[in-house]
Amino acid sequence: MLARLSRRSAAAAALGALLYGGLLGTPTAPAAASPAAVASPTVTVPPAGGHGFPFLAAAEDLGSFGYTESEYFISGTATSYAKSGLWTSDGRWNVRASGTAPYKSRLLVRRPADPAAFNGTVVVEWLNVSGQLDLSPDYWFERDELLRRGYAWVGVSAQAVGVNGGLGEIKGLKGWDPARYGSLVHPGDAFAYDIFSQAGQALRTPNGTDPLGGLPVRTLLADGESQSAGFMTTYVNAVQPVSGVYDGFMVHSNSAIASPISGVLADTLLMPNPSRIRTDLPVPTFVVLTETDVPGAASARQPDTDSVVHWELAGTAHGDQWAFDTGEPTVRKSAGSAAPSADCAAGSAPFNDGPGHWAMNAALRHLADWARGGARPPSGQPLSTVLRDPATGLATGGIRLPDVTVPTRTLTGSRDTTGSGVFCGLYGARDPWNGGADAWDRHDDGDPSDPSFPITPEPVLSRLYPTHADYVAKVRTAAQRSVDAGYLLPEDATAIVAAAQDSGIGG
Repeated sequence: MLARLSRRSAAAAALGALLYGGLLGTPTAPAAASPAAVASPTVTVPPAGGHGFPFLAAAEDLGSFGYTESEYFISGTATSYAKSGLWTSDGRWNVRASGTAPYKSRLLVRRPADPAAFNGTVVVEWLNVSGQLDLSPDYWFERDELLRRGYAWVGVSAQAVGVNGGLGEIKGLKGWDPARYGSLVHPGDAFAYDIFSQAGQALRTPNGTDPLGGLPVRTLLADGESQSAGFMTTYVNAVQPVSGVYDGFMVHSNSAIASPISGVLADTLLMPNPSRIRTDLPVPTFVVLTETDVPGAASARQPDTDSVVHWELAGTAHGDQWAFDTGEPTVRKSAGSAAPSADCAAGSAPFNDGPGHWAMNAALRHLADWARGGARPPSGQPLSTVLRDPATGLATGGIRLPDVTVPTRTLTGSRDTTGSGVFCGLYGARDPWNGGADAWDRHDDGDPSDPSFPITPEPVLSRLYPTHADYVAKVRTAAQRSVDAGYLLPEDATAIVAAAQDSGIGG
């Protein structure tokens, strides 16, 4: 094994801490709680507005999948929370109500048009605002599983930046379409936690228009990626015990430090470091980390328990080609030229196109089953982003899907960001094995497969896979092993093998 620690690794760790950490007495057992403890907001239908469609409306034809999309406003009085007693790294955090304020926000709902196609599970995503507007990264990562299995998905504008605007060109929902969203009110991120609770309550017991059109909710899952995962960590540890709204949690790409309960950026310094997931809740939490995330989250590692499971995914990135390609048309439809951009330097390596979405599909199905009383998902090995295979440049350890066990390219969660924008580092990199023919194959920090001396040539595919049949057979075997281990869904294994068969790799 070869230890390769470069400035791109340090930059990725710093960038992760910035973007997916918290942004804008002795602990006791969690208080008994039930969904009834959370207010049920008023649900209304928004006006058509100037654009005639919601911000983040899907660009693809959801009807072709048997889905509908609609938007609703929720309004009421939100509660803010403050720490009660000492908060430590075990996540058993108590809170007290510290204030109230009126609010009005929105839900974006995608659900099966045919009630018979609904599987009973609603995934409620805390929309991400790192780009200074609402984005839905986990919808894009989990899209295939959501649409093929009959889930309902709800995006919640939980944070103030999404509603009121921040540093971006688009000044929030209110600035994007004043005629549609001008009546929205967000009192600040201290209230975001309860707004998210009330969003879930509106789906369980709607007060006014039913956002789910009468679909019976069996399982309500909360989901957050990146910055939203930092808020989700705090929600799990501090708010779920007193709200009881959600049946399970997906925490995707969080960092070692959770977001502050106050919603104030500076208060991140007052949060326990590391901030682990509490293990005494009656509902499950699934933490999924990519290669990009591990350097900034490793100090919060904890043993898996009956209520908390962690996966660390080899060959993946915080954002990747799949998420970009899936989400970009939707973001452009609403934001146009103001859409956030990775802004990677010209001539640098392309985005990671690894197996992150395959793993998220499996994680979502596991979480839904687990939350309904099914088996706990399998554990995974820890990932090392420092000890890498010297021949391939791939990370060691972690959950290893066929893209990594039968490799055809180097996949990393970090990249050289020299001359690039702030978001570029989140997309990792890929380096096709073509004899070092790419512009970035310079055996330096910008070369994903060989970022440091001594010079190591790229693997030769024809030597790894003497025939096409040999390559396909190895992919099929690796895919089946991943299915058997519980890290890959059978449907996705079929797609992976089909892609191998359609490729020209081997010989």
